Amino acid sequence: MSTATTSLYDAYAEVIDRAIAAVHDRTFFAHYPEPPSGKIYGENANADGMAAFDRQLGQPFVLKQSSSEQMVSDETSPYTRESLGISYPVEADPEAYIRKAQAAAPAWRAASVQTRAGILMASLDKLRDRFFEMAYATMHTTGQAFVMSFQASGPHANDRALEAIALGVYELSRFPAEPVTWVKPMGKFEITLEKRFHAVPKGIGLCIGVSTFPVWNTVPGLYADLITGNPAIVKPHPLSIYPIALVVQALQEVLVEQGFDPHTVQLAADKVDAPITSALAEHPAVKLIDFTGGNAYGDYVESLKGKTTFTEKAGVNSVIIDSLADPKRALDNLAFSVSMYTGQMCTAPQNIFIPRSGVATADGHLSYAEVVAAFTGSIQGLLTHPKSGPGVLGAVQSEATYDRAAAARNLGVKVLLDDLGVRNPDFPKARMATPIVLEVPADRADLYSQEMFGPVVMIIPTENTAHSLRLAQQLAGEQGAIGCTAYSTDPAVQEQIELAMAEVFTPVSFNFTGFFWPNQNAGFSDFHVTGGNRAGNASLTDPSFLRQRFVLVGSRTHVG
Repeated sequence: MSTATTSLYDAYAEVIDRAIAAVHDRTFFAHYPEPPSGKIYGENANADGMAAFDRQLGQPFVLKQSSSEQMVSDETSPYTRESLGISYPVEADPEAYIRKAQAAAPAWRAASVQTRAGILMASLDKLRDRFFEMAYATMHTTGQAFVMSFQASGPHANDRALEAIALGVYELSRFPAEPVTWVKPMGKFEITLEKRFHAVPKGIGLCIGVSTFPVWNTVPGLYADLITGNPAIVKPHPLSIYPIALVVQALQEVLVEQGFDPHTVQLAADKVDAPITSALAEHPAVKLIDFTGGNAYGDYVESLKGKTTFTEKAGVNSVIIDSLADPKRALDNLAFSVSMYTGQMCTAPQNIFIPRSGVATADGHLSYAEVVAAFTGSIQGLLTHPKSGPGVLGAVQSEATYDRAAAARNLGVKVLLDDLGVRNPDFPKARMATPIVLEVPADRADLYSQEMFGPVVMIIPTENTAHSLRLAQQLAGEQGAIGCTAYSTDPAVQEQIELAMAEVFTPVSFNFTGFFWPNQNAGFSDFHVTGGNRAGNASLTDPSFLRQRFVLVGSRTHVG
């Protein structure tokens, strides 16, 4: 390890140690503050970020990787409906990305874990200085509102990347790095061996991005590949390239500063009508694939032979309402959860199971109709407020999501709440929708057993809580689920729900009220996706997420 890379690691050693401790303790830890505050990030940070975003529009995005041509992306802002006009360096032949990754691999593989960790941490510092530009880039590619864009693609994504770095350092340091003298007593004599252990990277990693969370969902796998010694190719969604391109840019800058090949990590952008994902995924040199997206392509990724895959796909997330300690606060929380980013979160609740007989509360019994009215009233109050509505909703990322929600009102079931017609005064052309709430009979599993990604909520009246739990468990087992939300004041019922959902590998959020919502997962503490059901085969971020990216190989030398 060179003096430069040694000092680079030393600069971050304390933070990495704290992150490793947090991963094991599972208590609160966040290295990057989440408020988009000038007091934290500099009084001019917002203005500078907006200016940088404006300068990038219509211009080539500069990376340190070589390329054969420039490609103008398909990125269009969901707020303005205008093309961003940004072009990215691309290769005419996807094979070129593979060749360059292979050329960069030996030096990166030979680098110590401390060298890699120092470089990766330095890249996160570069990103910290550009959180506001990242926020505007995310906002105008995904449709997330500004605050969510800042937090999800900035501090929260950086923390998830740090989590991968910390786990990587821990897993790669678990066994001796130096030769070990192994002595076996054999009575009057001994057998002495010198043993050496090598953590060998598996090969090129491919990170396939999603359109709605292009940074938060990509950086865990990207940084996990890199900390374990694998070169990586980032294949972003063609509609959301700019945000993750900023990450690749920061990584390449530090790689060059530290004397490494910038092609250790590459951006491989493409267009909607000319995809290159499968050509990269099927290449025999690609050994690791991280994927976030729909079930059809996710199933294809998982089926590829000779690959280690880490997927997050679609799931059907349920809510079980048994009883309510504070109906207003609970239903306000649930209304926010289904409305946040117009329901375009893989963790957003979709199916709400409520007993026909109603629910008990601290203030007396509420009928089924009263619970439904209070819930839809909470949505209306939240989203028709001129200050909160546009900020909670953001904009709908794609026409397909917008059309899916619009078509939901024609499914032949009762519409409890239709689109409220909320508009954003700052962006009159924004593609917007509010949650459509449907009442679906319990025997219409054909409707509620599929993910309706976007602003669609289904309320299913049930015989009782046991019936609700049975349906939620069956859905998670058959279709997959990333999370389940439950409201109950009875500890025995809570235990039943927790154990039943654990059997189908689904975590439960109980009795959420106030300013933390069930669709939020905290880095260093919450495991995002369990990897145990159809919603995905991996978890952000458990030890296996790192451990599967390298192979331990031992050698032995007979001494004497």
